[in-house]
Amino acid sequence: SSRRRAHRGAPDAKIMLSVARRARCGVPAARCMSSLVKVSPTMAKLIRDMGLEGVYITPSGPKDTVTKPDIDAAAAAKAAKDKELAKPLTIDFRPMEGWELDYYGTAPTLPTSATTSAGELLEYYETMYTMRRMEIATDVLYKGKFVAGFCHLYDGQEGVGMGLEAAATMTDSIVTSYRDHCYQYTRGSTVAEVLGELLGKYIGPAKGKGGSMHMYKADNNFYGGNGIVGAQTSLGAGLAFAHKYAEDGGVAFALYGDGASNQGQLFEALNMAALMKLPLVYVCENNQYGMGTSKKRSSANHDYYTKGHYVPGIKCDGMNVLSVRECTKFLKKHAVEVGPIVVEFDTYRYHGHSMSDPGITYRTRDEVASVRAARDPVALVKSWLIDKELATEAEVKDIEKRVRKIVDEAVAKAKAATPPPPGELTRDIYVGKYEHPRMVNVGPGPQGGPA
Repeated sequence: SSRRRAHRGAPDAKIMLSVARRARCGVPAARCMSSLVKVSPTMAKLIRDMGLEGVYITPSGPKDTVTKPDIDAAAAAKAAKDKELAKPLTIDFRPMEGWELDYYGTAPTLPTSATTSAGELLEYYETMYTMRRMEIATDVLYKGKFVAGFCHLYDGQEGVGMGLEAAATMTDSIVTSYRDHCYQYTRGSTVAEVLGELLGKYIGPAKGKGGSMHMYKADNNFYGGNGIVGAQTSLGAGLAFAHKYAEDGGVAFALYGDGASNQGQLFEALNMAALMKLPLVYVCENNQYGMGTSKKRSSANHDYYTKGHYVPGIKCDGMNVLSVRECTKFLKKHAVEVGPIVVEFDTYRYHGHSMSDPGITYRTRDEVASVRAARDPVALVKSWLIDKELATEAEVKDIEKRVRKIVDEAVAKAKAATPPPPGELTRDIYVGKYEHPRMVNVGPGPQGGPA
């Protein structure tokens, strides 16, 4: 008979966190179980039915086989661990600043703390660490000449991406600039798929034809990166109109950097959104530099949250994932009930504007190092876990090792993947139909995209 595999662990069953999230990274659930322990088909079905795939189970049967009492013990240990991980705790953060928020006659109270749990913070850490490692891998691939075209990295800004997604749902739309890799990941693509797109491979979300700046996942309401500075702000207003028209309760998040904050189309679209009271959130990811120009040299008013003028705004610490999450909850409520709102997330990018920018001609290495030491968003979550004794250093290290392995495997998979076939050259120009190539010596190619 066929055999299923379970994982041999320590004497006490230890829960492997975020199995589904790891599966999304490209690790099948079956591989979360070790090949050292034998499981009969009946026990394997019981493990699946009880939701224990990915849980360390200590075998007690003959020749290291898993028995029903072993499964019951693992289930009890999992329930106890889940209860411990779900214990609420409160974490304070830097106060937010508001602009023109007195739409009810009196300005609302902005949050200054968040309720979270060990399980939630472990999940955030795993996701944010994956973002960081994925971007570092991209850096290496670019320098190895595997990535063609422009490439803009997100490391340093993970607190914004994770915090926003923690409060948003897949009903909400996101459209961003060319710094888009991590949003493709949080919207459901695997690390391998993201890297595949960067390498021009057919497994990528745009079939390898978009590259770094043109990620896309419409089935989860991610409307991609946009290569033209500020162009996504007008698209965001259109997405907000679609949400209002469909009455689906969704909100559109249009993300842009401080360098795009003075684009004329931003203000034109915001005016229309205000007139129609659209559920739109303009998200300025203020990473302090527009390309190589500091905000103080590029903008007469660099309090970006006030630049909506007649539209309310909030400034929030973008390096604190919980502050971003709580702020985003407020933003969503306002957008649905009142109309558009502007938010400035105060953040920082470690790399230059793009991979062609060394990032140290207009700022010093010491500046970058000091921000990393004092405000790093990934390290902040790690400090909460360790300092508040929510996880041991060994448990955090296990997460890091697992993520590194996932990213390494994703790099190998992306390198080994095939480029799009020649027939894709003229596909996807028109929605829903395929024009046969004219004046090009290529075949029609397959009718469908990659699985």
